[in-house]
Amino acid sequence: MKQKSLDPGLVYRLKVTLKGSKPPIWRRLEVPGNITLAKLHQVLQVAMRWTDSHLHQFIIGQTYYGIPDPDFDYSGKTKNERNFKLQEVAPREKMKFLYEYDFGDSWEHEILVEKILPLTEERPYPVCLKGVKACPPEDIGGLWGYYDFLEIKEDPEHPEHEEMMEWMGDQFDPDQFNLEEVNKRLKKIKIK
Repeated sequence: MKQKSLDPGLVYRLKVTLKGSKPPIWRRLEVPGNITLAKLHQVLQVAMRWTDSHLHQFIIGQTYYGIPDPDFDYSGKTKNERNFKLQEVAPREKMKFLYEYDFGDSWEHEILVEKILPLTEERPYPVCLKGVKACPPEDIGGLWGYYDFLEIKEDPEHPEHEEMMEWMGDQFDPDQFNLEEVNKRLKKIKIK
């Protein structure tokens, strides 16, 4: 089967939203269309401020992309994310697909292809254009654990407050998103 040619001159504008977050936690990114899903995973880890400490997968239609592992991929149907480029698997604007990180906490991100644009030399790619709210801390128990944490953090009388502050520290601000810091870290990702 002949591989269709890919356009090296496309940029994808993606809106990445942490599913179920209220108010929504999201990022708007621009990445080259010829980025592999493996590199897109790295971009998402940086943009959301995850630590890449857990398994992940992309679900596009009925197809799973990730790192095939016989210990976890019981069906043997996970396609190797290193072999697929974004523009191959998401060829149209307004397409949506799922990125799941940490199968225990099950952080599901809806990725919307907002626009497909011509590549310009005006900005480096990947780049984060905007973001809202801090991403939840790792290993907090998914969204339910995160919202419990926020309640406990704000209530010094809560029986778990002291323990939670010792574990998490007082520095976590759920409303903070540092665009400059994210873009500084994104510049370190080599796409090619």
